[in-house]
Amino acid sequence: MHTVWVRLNAVVFFGLTVLLGLSILAAVSKIGHSKHHKPVVSRLELNTLRSLKSHGGVDRALLSFDLHADLTPAFHWNIKQLFVYVVASYSTKTNPHNHVILWDKIIEAVDPPEAKIIEEDNIFVKYALIDQTNELRGKEVELKLVWDHMPLTGMLFMGSAEKLGSFRLPENYR
Repeated sequence: MHTVWVRLNAVVFFGLTVLLGLSILAAVSKIGHSKHHKPVVSRLELNTLRSLKSHGGVDRALLSFDLHADLTPAFHWNIKQLFVYVVASYSTKTNPHNHVILWDKIIEAVDPPEAKIIEEDNIFVKYALIDQTNELRGKEVELKLVWDHMPLTGMLFMGSAEKLGSFRLPENYR
């Protein structure tokens, strides 16, 4: 005869196997959803360049931007939250590919629907645009909105909007 512990072990591991199977089915059911249902970004552009200074041997720019985006298409039953951030990209002689995060926000699935629509003007950056050297002056900077899908179960997905905003920094410090 089997003991109580053997029977309990069989029941627990059967339950875990069913849970694993359901998790796999849930993850498979949303494959490709994130690639087809993207947030709608209507506006991302520079509002004001507050300053461009040399700070400790590196160039630092402080700015504000306008962002209008509807993030509701990215949400479905398997998304826990979106990590949304604005990236500034530019190139210099020293580093041909520079990507700097200027602003970020976490939007959770439990947030009300109006929280999933961002229509803000004159957003001041959380993180300054800093170059490793002093080559930021006169550079063309592109702004892009990027998001990370954080599902309840399944694979992570990162998406981005096409290049939306670009501007040229001044040649002189101000």
